[in-house]
Amino acid sequence: MTETSKTKQIVESDDATLRSDVRRLGDLLGQSLVRQEGQHLLDLVESVRKGVREGSGIEILENLSVDDATQLVRALSTYFHLANVAEQVHRSRVLAEVRAQGGSWITRAIDKIEEAMKNPVAGHEISHADLSKWINDLDIRPVFTAHPTEAARRSILIKLGEIASLLDTPKSVVQDERLAETVDLLWQTDELRLNRPEPLDEAMNALYYLDDLAAQTVPEVLNDFARELKRLKIDLPVTARPLTFGTWIGGDRDGNPNITPKITEEAVVLQVAHAIRSTMAAMNRLRQMLSVSTRITGATPELSASVEEDLKNIPEFEARFLRLNAQEPYRLKATAIVHRLAATRTRHADRSPHVPGRDYKNTAELLSDLTLMRDSLFAHRGELLATGLLERTIRTVAAFGLTHATLDIREHSDAHHNALKQMISGEYIALSHADKFPVLIKHLASSEKLDSSKLDAAGLKTLNTFVAIEDLIERFGPEVIETYIVSMTKGADDLIAATVLGKQAGLVDIDKKVAKIGFAPLLETVAELRAAGEILETLLSDPTYRKLVELRENVQEVMLGYSDSNKDAGIATSQWEIHRAQRKLRDVAMKYGVKLRLFHGRGGSVGRGGGPTYEALVALPWGSVDGQIKMTEQGEVISDKYALPALARENVELTLAASLEATVLNRGPRQSPEDLAKWNECMNMVSDNAFTRYRSLIDHPDLPAYFYASTPVEQLGNLFLGSRPSRRPDAAGGLDSLRAIPWVFGWTQSRQIVPGWYGVGSGLKAAREAGQSEVLKKMLAEWHFFSTFISNVEMTLAKTDLETAKRYVETLVPAELQHFLGTIKEEFDLTVSEILALTGKTSLLGDQAVLARTLQVRDTYLAPLQLLQVNLLHRVRTEGEADPALIRALLLTINGVAAGLRNTG
Repeated sequence: MTETSKTKQIVESDDATLRSDVRRLGDLLGQSLVRQEGQHLLDLVESVRKGVREGSGIEILENLSVDDATQLVRALSTYFHLANVAEQVHRSRVLAEVRAQGGSWITRAIDKIEEAMKNPVAGHEISHADLSKWINDLDIRPVFTAHPTEAARRSILIKLGEIASLLDTPKSVVQDERLAETVDLLWQTDELRLNRPEPLDEAMNALYYLDDLAAQTVPEVLNDFARELKRLKIDLPVTARPLTFGTWIGGDRDGNPNITPKITEEAVVLQVAHAIRSTMAAMNRLRQMLSVSTRITGATPELSASVEEDLKNIPEFEARFLRLNAQEPYRLKATAIVHRLAATRTRHADRSPHVPGRDYKNTAELLSDLTLMRDSLFAHRGELLATGLLERTIRTVAAFGLTHATLDIREHSDAHHNALKQMISGEYIALSHADKFPVLIKHLASSEKLDSSKLDAAGLKTLNTFVAIEDLIERFGPEVIETYIVSMTKGADDLIAATVLGKQAGLVDIDKKVAKIGFAPLLETVAELRAAGEILETLLSDPTYRKLVELRENVQEVMLGYSDSNKDAGIATSQWEIHRAQRKLRDVAMKYGVKLRLFHGRGGSVGRGGGPTYEALVALPWGSVDGQIKMTEQGEVISDKYALPALARENVELTLAASLEATVLNRGPRQSPEDLAKWNECMNMVSDNAFTRYRSLIDHPDLPAYFYASTPVEQLGNLFLGSRPSRRPDAAGGLDSLRAIPWVFGWTQSRQIVPGWYGVGSGLKAAREAGQSEVLKKMLAEWHFFSTFISNVEMTLAKTDLETAKRYVETLVPAELQHFLGTIKEEFDLTVSEILALTGKTSLLGDQAVLARTLQVRDTYLAPLQLLQVNLLHRVRTEGEADPALIRALLLTINGVAAGLRNTG
């Protein structure tokens, strides 16, 4: 039985438990509605659900008062939140059973590697030396971003987390009481934010998850990883960093005027304070446990001398601990570490200088103290103690450091050119990309700095960002910020422009062999993806830039943008061009002997590059991972993956396992050159025809009017999901300046979900009619990339509901624009037909009965919510100066639909 079929069997066997939990929570919600609002609200909910099923629900909804509409929306939305929690708990139970029967993701990855080593395939042999090197070079980094797609407030998420914890306890009267209490609290908590969150609010939200990961998840995962590697006769160094975390929050200034150098500094200080607090808590656990006494066993002279030195440097060391722990050197050392961490936090807050021996200059000093304790335990019969809690703590500190996560800085390429045109004489800004490049390289190589005294406010803000980075690295260590990302990189000069500004701030100096940060191009549109190889070739073939890469340990990071390429070209072309770009980048990096680190900017929805993480990682082109990978975790994806400890563990494990598999088992082509050539030709045909179909829709001059009329996208800003505006600074009224998130958001709310599938049917049909049916079937069976792509499209088609969309269009869209729905339906029907023919299924999700039934049940609750949204949108648009209560009711429907579909954009 395969892993997938085993999991599927367990899911189906446990489905009754899930349905029972959902019914139970639904009953508790009904009781809460009666307690809080009266029997009439529960009766209204039931009559609306029944009416919608029987086709009479519209009349009921049209006659609702604003107050009743608001209460109805809240009731239906709360049901979805509760159903989502029940599903998350169900997932965690299934995963626990799968783990018990077949081991963890990491266990299964090691099994595959063992098998590959025992039975090598010609050309894919794995030596122990190579394996050891690849594993020691692992650098896998999920990156938390503040992309505004999490509709639920933190206050709501906390209550849902409490319900999840209660569901995992044995049934009892106490459990029933606590669940009822929490459902009442949920009802009395406002779902909507009062105002737009500020960047530091977003930073706090991410820190909650990082705190939990550091305390509960990562210690266990890394411990399991190290233990499983021993099966391959590999000892993972205790301070190795196969897994780290990153963040954009406070550093992503592209299109967000709220992110200033000061905000970046404040975000880092907040983050470091959390990291130190988490580390102090871990040290306190160590202090409690490591009661090893020198009356029973010894300690190394190095540890004893270290404790003696600590006592000299920390005069405030508690006399009580000195008395009680006089013969417990490990406890004394752990206490000293807590003191030094507190002093480090104070130093950061006061901006005072580092005092050796009194505070920690960086993570390396802290790790040195911890490994000193470990070495001493090993020397005195304490192997199990050294490899237990202490080793888990060391591995966690290595992963999170004293910064919790590494902050990336991102800025639009235009910002750098705008600053440099004021610093470089002549017609710099008028030069082409090709002509700018040598000018900028000359300045990068020069020992002279440019004159920045005449910069305007925008130019000064851009330059001061680099100055702030230099200051933060000096204060917090090199791991606080490692990469500067240049969005909208259209040519190699766009990246070099940022390096020249970095040189101005002292971050880069080629002559002095200084490169405190690396620079990464972000390739977002199809044109940029197609030019990926050329851009990297231009960069790495230049001796000056090549020296900078050498100073960064020969690693070149490149970020790939999934959202904008999808909006630009449709899902088929976007996915294919991203795949092709990775191949080109891999080949150029190999040519120059550079290690490539790809950063995948995946969103939550399929229309923004989302989808199952494991499948996405193993579907990447061979050789493109090579131990180095970053990927964004955005919006509602963060709470879905990391809110529950069991799910957090599962997601961290599968990311680590899939990256390990991709690194070790995907180092060369698995298909013959003949098959690959056929598949490439076929996929080109699918992509080209899908692109033509997609652009024929997007390029229609009336599509913007249809999009805004048929969706609630204009209300997105009123939800206050994030600090970043939904339009780019150069926004006009059309679609070009609209960000990818509201683009996907609007189509999703109205259930048209165009970004997730449109054009695919036309592409598949063209390939089939060209005689490629057998090639397509072979691609589906043997090519991870294609099978993952088809699976994600199928899922999105299953969530699309054009009957519901018809309600939006008939009520909200002018008659002369309603023809667009007919065009969308025609492509939808074609895509469903082609997918079913290719997969051999009789219905979408035909092999996933539980999921199909779940979506069907959700639709019975979504239908009244969406009908109500249509009604409220119509009222808001026709009333002119709409009643705030009416707008509130409308916004609640948006939250509710997002909860029902389990994503926003």
